[in-house]
Parts: sequence; C-alpha cells; structure tokens
Amino acid sequence: MMNSRLLFAVVLNLIIVLKVARAGAESKVHIVYLGEKQHDDPKHVTESHHQMLSSLLGSEVEADDSMVHSYRHGFSGFAAKLTESQAKKIADSPDVVHVIPDSFYKLATTRTWDYLGLSVGNLKNLLNDTNMGDQVIIGFIDSGVWPESESFNDNGVGPVPSHWKGGCQSGENFELTNCNRKLIGAKYFINGFLAENEGFNSTGSRDYISARDFIGHGTHVASIAGGSFVPNVSYKGLAGGNLRGGAPRARIAIYKACWYVDQLGTVACSSSDILKAMDEAMHDGVDVLSLSLGAQVPLYPEIDLRDRIATGAFHAVAKGIIVVCAGGNSGPAAQTVLNTAPWVITVAAATLDRSFPTPITLGNNNVILGQALYTGQEVGFTSLVYPENSGHSNVTFSGVCERLNLNPNGTMRGKVVLCFTTATLFTAVSRAASYVKSAGGVGVIIARNPGYNLTPCRDDFPCVAIDYELGTDILLYIRSTGSPVVKIQPSRTMVGQPVGTKVATFSSRGPNSISPAILKPDIGAPGVSILAATSPDSNSSAGGFDILAGTSMAAPVISGVVAFLKAMHPDWSPAAFRSAIVTTAWRTDPFGEQIFAEGSSRKVADPFDYGGGLVNPEKAADPGLIYDMGPKDYIIYLCSAGYNDSSISQLVGQVTVCSNPKPSVLDVNLPSLTIPNLKEEVNLTRTVTNVGPVNSVYKVVVEPPLGVQVVVTPKKLVFNSKTKSLSFMVRVSTIHKINTGFYFGSLIWRDSVHNVTIPVSVRTQILQNYYDEN
Repeated sequence: MMNSRLLFAVVLNLIIVLKVARAGAESKVHIVYLGEKQHDDPKHVTESHHQMLSSLLGSEVEADDSMVHSYRHGFSGFAAKLTESQAKKIADSPDVVHVIPDSFYKLATTRTWDYLGLSVGNLKNLLNDTNMGDQVIIGFIDSGVWPESESFNDNGVGPVPSHWKGGCQSGENFELTNCNRKLIGAKYFINGFLAENEGFNSTGSRDYISARDFIGHGTHVASIAGGSFVPNVSYKGLAGGNLRGGAPRARIAIYKACWYVDQLGTVACSSSDILKAMDEAMHDGVDVLSLSLGAQVPLYPEIDLRDRIATGAFHAVAKGIIVVCAGGNSGPAAQTVLNTAPWVITVAAATLDRSFPTPITLGNNNVILGQALYTGQEVGFTSLVYPENSGHSNVTFSGVCERLNLNPNGTMRGKVVLCFTTATLFTAVSRAASYVKSAGGVGVIIARNPGYNLTPCRDDFPCVAIDYELGTDILLYIRSTGSPVVKIQPSRTMVGQPVGTKVATFSSRGPNSISPAILKPDIGAPGVSILAATSPDSNSSAGGFDILAGTSMAAPVISGVVAFLKAMHPDWSPAAFRSAIVTTAWRTDPFGEQIFAEGSSRKVADPFDYGGGLVNPEKAADPGLIYDMGPKDYIIYLCSAGYNDSSISQLVGQVTVCSNPKPSVLDVNLPSLTIPNLKEEVNLTRTVTNVGPVNSVYKVVVEPPLGVQVVVTPKKLVFNSKTKSLSFMVRVSTIHKINTGFYFGSLIWRDSVHNVTIPVSVRTQILQNYYDEN
C-alpha cells in the first residue's frame, strides 16, 4: 500500500514537473525588430530572417514552422513563435534591436463635408481644385471592407494610379473581382492572431478569413475618408442626404488586421499583424495611411517596439507617407491621448452642427427635447415611472440605470421608465434599455452627463438621453402627480444653427503622457454621429449604412482632407501637411461661435482638447508658412527624449550620435509651443518655410497665456526668391510664483492674406524645480 502511494506521489510530481517545464517552454509570438533594412531586395531580406531563425532553432523546417511574418519593405524584422529562452537568446544577437511578445490593439458622412466647407455644389473649392483627390491612395489598417457597398463604386473613376504596386487577395467570400478602380487593394493578415489564439475556430467563426469586413468598422472609416458618391442615403430616415467620403475619387487600399472573436464578442488586432500590414502598405505605394486603432495608457516610448504603431509609422513617414491616427476614446480625463509620436497626425473628435431632438411630452403638456436615434412609432401617452422606495415598503426599488433589473416584477411592465446614471459609456444606456424591455417596459429615459456618446438602442427600442437638470424636472413631475404619463415621438434631424460644435466627451485629452512638450492631439475633426457605409452583418446596420461615433470616425476625416492636400501639393513632407492643418484650423466653429469641450463640466476648448482647433480644409490648402520637419528633426526629438545612440541609430538606419549637452525638446520644430515646467526664462527656436507668394512679409502677433510673457525675435519675416526659410526665437517667462495648471495662448504670423497660428501652452512649475535643486 505504501509502495503504491509512493508510486502515485512520484507520478504526480513528475506530471507537475512536466507541466511546469512545458509551460516554461511554451511558444508565444514574439516580434524580432532589426531596424532599417540592409537590402533593397525583399526576397533577400526574408532569406536573412529565415537564416537567423534556422540558426536559433537548429533546422530550416523548425524555422518555417515558427515564422509568422517577415517584415521586409519598410523595415527589417520578423514575428515568430519562440519560447522565453529562445527569445532571450536571439535578443542577445548584435543585429537585433528589440525582441518583445506580441500584444493586441483595440479599434478605437452626409453632413461632415458640407459642414467643413467642401460642398459639391461649390465649384471653387478644394474638392474640385484637386479633382476630388484622384490619384491619391489611402490605406486603412482595420477590420476589412464590404466591397459591394455603393460607397466603393468606381463610377467615373479613372485608371489605377501608376505608382500602385499592390493588389487584392482572395479569401473567404472575397474574390479578386471584388476590387475595382476605386477599391484597388484588399489584403488580410491573421497569422499573428492565430498564433496567439490557437482555439480560434476559423471555420465556425462569423468573421470572414479574408479582407471582407464582418463588424463594419473598417468599411465605415474607409467610406468616411474616400467613399464614392451615393445618392439619398439615411439611417432609418435620419441624417439623410447624398453621401460621399472626403475625397470621393481617392483610391482605397484595405489591410485587414483586426478580427472578431465570437467567444468574447470583441475585436482583436495583433501587433505583429498590424506591423505586417504597415510593411505591405509601404511596399504597395499608399500615400496616406489611416489607423483608427489604439492601445491604452500607460504608453510606451516611441522607440520601444511595444509601441508598434509608432515604430511602423516612423518608417512610413521616412518614406513620405502621411500617417493619421485616432487619438483614443478615454476622455474627458487628462493625459489619455494615444498615438503621441511627433511624426504622426493625432486626431480628436468633435460634434457636427447636427442634433437629433426627440420630443418628450409630459402629462402636464411640458415638452422636453431629449436626444436619441429613435425612428420607430410614436409612444402615445403611457404611464411613466421612476422606480424608488415609496417609504411604505421594505422593498428598495432602484432608479439607477445599471440596477433596474433589481426592481420587482411588474414595476416596469407597460411603462416608460426614468433612470439616472453617472456612467460615461453607452453600455449604461444599452443595459438600461435591455432591462426595461425584458421587464415588459415600452421605453426608457436616461438622465446622464450631457455630451456622452449617442447610439441607437438595439431593435429600435425608444431610449432617450437627457441631462440631469431635465431628468430632475421629469422626476419632480412624477412625484407631483398620482398618475404621471409621457409621450415619446420619433427623433428628428436638425442641422446648422443653433446647434453648437463641441469636443466630444469621449475624445481623449492631452497633455501627452510620454512627452508633455509634444502637443497632442494635433487637430480636431467631426467624429460624433457620423453616417457612413458598414457591413450588413453589423448589429445596427440599416440598409448597409450606420451612424457611429469615436475618434475612429474623426481620423478618416483628416485622412480625406490630407488626400486633397496631397493631390494639390504632391511634394510636401508629411510634417508639412500636419503644419498646414494645425496652423489654419478654426478656433471657433464655422459660424464664429466658441467651441466648447464636453465633460464635467463644459468649458471652452483648449489645445489639449483639440490641438490646433477644428480642421479647416480650404484654409489648409494655402497655409502661407509651414513648420516643416524631416528625419533630422525627429532625431533631435529622440535625442532630447533621452534615448540612447544605438537604439536611435538602429531605428533611423544610420549612425547617430546625440550632441552633448543633448538638444532641448522645446526646439523640436512643431507647429505648437508647449512648456510643461516653466520656472526660469527659456528660449526656444522655430523655423518656418514660405509656401505662399515668393515675396512675402509676415509680422508676429502674440496672444500670451495668462501671467506669461512671450517675446518673439525678429518681429518681422521677409521672404523672397533667395530666402524661403527663416528662423525665429521665442523668449518665455512667467510672473507666477506658485505652481499653476496650463494656461493657453497663440503665436500668429500674419501677412495680408494668411494668419499662421500655433497654440501656446505653458505651465509654471516652481515646487518641482525647488525639490530638484535642493
């Protein structure tokens, strides 16, 4: 008996040891980054990757089984399944910059372009001056495309641009014939996702193992930026009109790297797949690369491969490709902005001059206008209830939206329910609607912080949003009468004045948590209640179109604008386009009213809400002066950020030795001045390049932040045929004697036509420096 127990114990311990050993030797996808590619022949680059992996694993067969992706166009590297010990061993190779585990990113109209001044009917605007973006190629890394959507028809579109080297890839429910002269590229990248999700059932998944879009996000963003003309489009009768993208004749290339996970009901985007998509896009010849993706705070330094988008974008920008990224949806909290590298354009989301008023009529004939996307039948006068303890019962009812399911059976049946929530996400609304509907209710009125995301409830169930003040008014009515009733009418569409423009509550805010002296976001664009194409498979699709909100929707607006500017100025650098849209942006809405930032509470928008302001496409086409940047300027930034010489050298592909003392981050030639820790007087420089009339004279105007002195030298810039670029110095000092928050102002160069404006943001930090010095 003792022998059998001993044998059992030995076997059990052996099993445990084997499991531990197996766990320690488990292979996971790692990205091996080798920096700038050393060979122009992609085949040779890939062969070198296989040789490196074969040497590590001991055979070519094992190397083939391990390899996930080979990055061979924009930069050199590969993704492979490696154990921790193998990853550590290859990381010690002198040719390797970084080895890190794979990770996952999240996915971050009829009115938009009229609102921004690009109406088709106006023959003298940017839309027509650039032939609607013809010959410009916009690449999208997202969840794919629904190629049959009318937004991708190629009616009136000419031949494919001669610089295009890409193509389309067949797959599940996707044929090469699905592409046309509009949709000129469609590829998918899934190896990294599959390697990290071995239980993924590709045959049983609702997603398509091809470039076809299941969830509709990729289709939506692509049609916002470059969708073709589609007449008479609406979302169930709301927001109707003739639909088009920003640059309706620009060409679209889709790189699917985001996949729907049925078991979780979410979308996952593998970093190794994203990098492979960026690598392919660089090879294919895209002019603009649009990414409505993001990680989360805390962020990684830009030179750290764990910020895959920043790494890939650096190589793309070095090749002249403009990279546009969503700023994230974690607002209104400060320091939440994503995609903060100074070589990308980071976009915040604002509202349009459009709302969807939904009349709520109380039994006392008071009419309250809520907000909803409700297109169903009118709910006639019906009992209205706010679940709460009457004081005569031991049962505690709940008027909190998230707890409506705790109410006794029958409390909500046949009634419209009022509830209150402090939650910021739309899930609070959808959950409340689900609770009320399952309990037999006929509608729900949600009192919440104004400005939060507006989305239709499933099955067109009437869920109407109001603010706390109006919610309290309705509650007082309920408490004042024995039989409260309410009528809910379908939503309507209102455009133009008096609807004001606001930075959306969800839009992530600055300052930049990695490098506070680099202003992020760069620019704001419409990203709320945007109507565009989608997949018929998506939950809320109405006739192949949907209304969505997020910085995911704002980023492709900027991509469309940049496509126009690229058509007009094909030789500009990526930084020039960023400068043009920042320095010409609206600081008010198109009607001259102040732009507010939604949150708690509402305030006038500042540069940490929307960068330079709201994009003004017509002005951006003729900025007068630009704050240009190139690889040397990005090296200055990397040195100023304290990265070591060898890491910078491997990233930029040339030997780099940072100066000693290191350069100041304040001198990076951005179209902004951001000083996060001012105590003593500082001097910084900027250089501007004339892209307007050859003989131009500009004079400076300074609107200093409160309590801050800003002196510019010289005060006048004179350009001619020989002098195209000039530098100026800015001396900044503070009169504050305490630590302050940020104060904001502007620095403007003016001639008779142009107002070249950059935001100025300054924070006095006395105490921090005191401790540093003592």
